[in-house]
Amino acid sequence: MGSQVAERAAGRPRVFVARRIPDEGLESIVAACESDVWPDELPPPRAELLRRVAGCDGILTLLTDRVDDELLDAAGPRLRVVSNYGVGYDNIDVAACTRRRVAVGNTPGVLTETTADLAWALLMAAARRLPEGDRYVRAGQWRTWGPLLLLGPDVHGATIGIVGFGRIGQAVARRARGFGMTVLYHDVQRVPDEVSEPLGARFVTLDELLAESDFVSLHVNLTEVTRHLINAYTLAAMKPTAVLVNTSRGPVVDQFALADALRDGTIWAAALDVTDPEPIPMDDPLVGLDNCLIVPHIASASRATRGKMAAMAAANLIAGVRGEPLPTPVVAGA
Repeated sequence: MGSQVAERAAGRPRVFVARRIPDEGLESIVAACESDVWPDELPPPRAELLRRVAGCDGILTLLTDRVDDELLDAAGPRLRVVSNYGVGYDNIDVAACTRRRVAVGNTPGVLTETTADLAWALLMAAARRLPEGDRYVRAGQWRTWGPLLLLGPDVHGATIGIVGFGRIGQAVARRARGFGMTVLYHDVQRVPDEVSEPLGARFVTLDELLAESDFVSLHVNLTEVTRHLINAYTLAAMKPTAVLVNTSRGPVVDQFALADALRDGTIWAAALDVTDPEPIPMDDPLVGLDNCLIVPHIASASRATRGKMAAMAAANLIAGVRGEPLPTPVVAGA
């Protein structure tokens, strides 16, 4: 199924899908709507996005597509729904949509376990220096077994600090229990004891968490409060042997402060699924550091999870253009 830009069929809502998504969602959209599907791997340029949404009843967006007053003006008064393919929606001005009675949907819950898997993979890979080991072998440097070769910290029995203790943070804590780790967490509010106690998780202040943790894993939403939550000050509060893992949003970390901390030995290593901006520029100081593992925002990239996300995004889009309640709506101010 490619891009379909045909004459508008009578009675069929018109939608723009800002990237090709898995067939689990795309097939139902194409069946129900007059669908214009952006076919390229890269997102539509801003000018093209504004042109394509004109006159649409619904838009399916990705985190790369900024939905603001400019886009809403370009879409016009027919627009009824913006369905975001992802759990995060910091690319969308939800308040602006609400003022115009445009419903907003996202895909919560479905990627919890898959994202926690990736956070754990990054933690393990950074601790045991797997990317460095792979490069070492491929460069022909492996000559013998050596007692000091590519040493890293143990994961089992260590202390993990989880910043943001929602669904994903709790899923990471469940994995940590299997490794016999001490689990600390910090959030804007404590979770109920019936949630934290089975996970063996103890609430602490952010300063305590940073000072005590061997691994710090970030699972917060991006807000003005959490932007650059990890900065020169908070990095200096961490152990020099600590590993930082970020699968939340890139701007939660001040990347220049992180680069300095990694170069200077303020912390030992970092592993990032998200950066600021995305993609990370090749001249960013983090790119050249062996103790910084960077992957291209693939936390939800399992076939099953991406398919479920597509189905959820499609369900929100189709419900919205039909004037029905969205299965998973985003509420302004929530």
